Amino acid sequence: MNILLLGPPGAGKGTQAKQLVDERQMVQLSTGDMLRAARTSGTEMGKKVAAVMDAGHLVTDDIVIGLIAEQLDASHEGGFIFDGFPRTLAQADALGELLASRDQKLDHVIEMQVDDDALVARIVGRSTCGDCGEIYHDQTKPIPADGKCTNCGGTEFKRRADDNEESLKIRLMAYYKQTSPLIGYYYAKGNLESVNGLGEIDAVASEIKAALG
Repeated sequence: MNILLLGPPGAGKGTQAKQLVDERQMVQLSTGDMLRAARTSGTEMGKKVAAVMDAGHLVTDDIVIGLIAEQLDASHEGGFIFDGFPRTLAQADALGELLASRDQKLDHVIEMQVDDDALVARIVGRSTCGDCGEIYHDQTKPIPADGKCTNCGGTEFKRRADDNEESLKIRLMAYYKQTSPLIGYYYAKGNLESVNGLGEIDAVASEIKAALG
């Protein structure tokens, strides 16, 4: 099974992807993670990625598609979760063509619906464990008083520099201009399903599970 999680920054796509990886042995294809891994891999594709990034340029769609192709050619029985790609209609077309060339397809596209004001409140004050990625929030889930992650015991916590109201609104604008058209694109293809992205983590997971069947 191959799925795509759609939604604005902070909607919880990464959190839900992690649960699917753990529960269904799926492989999360995160654009950022793939680029970082490729850059240090020493492969021909990795050298190409390193050259582009070191020059301060944006990695082209062709390179990202090439990295995804490498993953698809490996054997992963649980299927793939696409995270951070596609972001545009052109990328969606390219991904569809790549999957078709491997006799595969996107089985489900899950839109995580959110309210912008509630989303801003959720993101501002967010921190993550530097070791395992567990998410904390100043208001709803503070870092434990002993300074240790409840998941792994780590003591290093990170806060994204752009997790503030002004930066988030800029990121939301980019999402609505570039990525939100994918909602209509996949609706027209008949494989779009929507869940409430602002529910409790387990409640959202249950909605996604029901959608996947």
